Parts: sequence; structure tokens; C-alpha cells
Amino acid sequence: MANISDEIEQFILSIFADEGTLKLSRNDLAQYFSVAPSQINYVLSTRFNLDKGYVIESKRGGGGCITIVRISESKDDTLSNMLQELDSIDALSFNRANCFLQRLEREEFVSKQEGEIIKSAISDKALNFPTGSATVRKNIFKEILIGLMRR
Repeated sequence: MANISDEIEQFILSIFADEGTLKLSRNDLAQYFSVAPSQINYVLSTRFNLDKGYVIESKRGGGGCITIVRISESKDDTLSNMLQELDSIDALSFNRANCFLQRLEREEFVSKQEGEIIKSAISDKALNFPTGSATVRKNIFKEILIGLMRR
């Protein structure tokens, strides 16, 4: 059974449809799911962030009105931006790599099956180094993005 964060994420994605922008009330969502507004904030910050291709715009007051904007970039720009982001960091955590993978799957750079294979290859279990596995993960992920750009 899915946890409440998964249910909230799936609900938001289902009403997002093909629109590039979605406006909702944080308080209404919290009431609908019988959770605190902080739970909605958690889902938004972890499931709808820049790594996953979203920007959240929030207005003070007005019942917690938020706007979720799906970033639309060309496929080349998406991969280039991901590469630039990787170049700006020293190491890549598994959680952040998973965010990148979800975006690659959503934007159809890789299939769900390919994503699962990549996830396995960059997991902590596969990168069983005493130190530096996050740096190795970053380098592997960078090479994957370069390979995708060559397609």
C-alpha cells in the first residue's frame, strides 16, 4: 500500500494532466487528505522540485495558494542543464540521482525498465566502496547523460 506522500503526489500528477501549470490550495489539499499543511509542503519540496523539472511558486496569505510549473525545455537543454548541475557538485547522493532518473523517465529519455537498471547500477549496494561512492555515482551518471545526448 502506498504511503500518504505517494498518494498526494499521484493525486497532484493526475490533475496536472498535460497542462504546464497547476494552481492549488495547500490548505484544501491538506483537508482533502486529512493531513497537516506541512505534509503538503514536504511532498511539494521532495516530489516537485527543480531536479524533477518543476518550480513551485507560493503566495503568502490567500489560503496557501501555490502554483506548480512544469519546466519545459528542449530535450537537449534538459540534458545539458543536468550535466551543468552535475559539474557544479562534488558528489551525487542516491536520492538526488533518483530524482534525475525520475525526470529522465517522465520526459522519455529512458524507459521505466532502463531507469530501474540504472538505479540498480548506481545504488549504494552496487557502489560498495568504503568512501567516495557518491563521487563515483556522479561520474557514472554524467556518462549516462552524455550517452543519452549522443542518441
